[in-house]
Amino acid sequence: MRIIEVKTFNALRKDHAYRRLLAFIKYGAVFIYPTDTIYGIGCNALNEKSVKRIREIKKRDTKPFSVIAPSKRWIKENCVVSRKYLVKLPGKYTLICRIKKRCTAKSVSDGKTLGVRIPKHWISRIINELRIPIVTTSVNISGKKSMNLLHEFQKLEDVDICLLENVKKGKASTIIDITGDKAKIIKR
Repeated sequence: MRIIEVKTFNALRKDHAYRRLLAFIKYGAVFIYPTDTIYGIGCNALNEKSVKRIREIKKRDTKPFSVIAPSKRWIKENCVVSRKYLVKLPGKYTLICRIKKRCTAKSVSDGKTLGVRIPKHWISRIINELRIPIVTTSVNISGKKSMNLLHEFQKLEDVDICLLENVKKGKASTIIDITGDKAKIIKR
């Protein structure tokens, strides 16, 4: 696992290896990254092979993943969502939406709904630059406590890159299911 300590987004962006980092992510790297809530593990949500790697790492069979969307425009083009809920983004929310068309690899979701979020964090700027959705899920083995320290991350096999910011002691994003007639907050 390659560890990249991120002091500030601007410093990361000025680093000569920044473009290479974007290419690694775009072409299939599985990586750990900070958000406005907790650390996430993800990959290019269009890359079936990488999504399956995350399922193996997390020991997670079929439960759907959410994505960090590259923009609100991407969400509007691919999901059924009203402005009423879209204004919550960026923020600490994941919206479960019906999708208009398949917009991720098959193993990300059930093909009918998709969880989307845009964190209020610099990671969203990277994803916006990539212009692709990124799988977002907590860094842990399914059913276990979320990880937030480097030595815990190093226990995960098959992760290519870790963007390390600081310890995240928050809680996961609030999930709002907007697929029915009334929105429902889903308890974790």
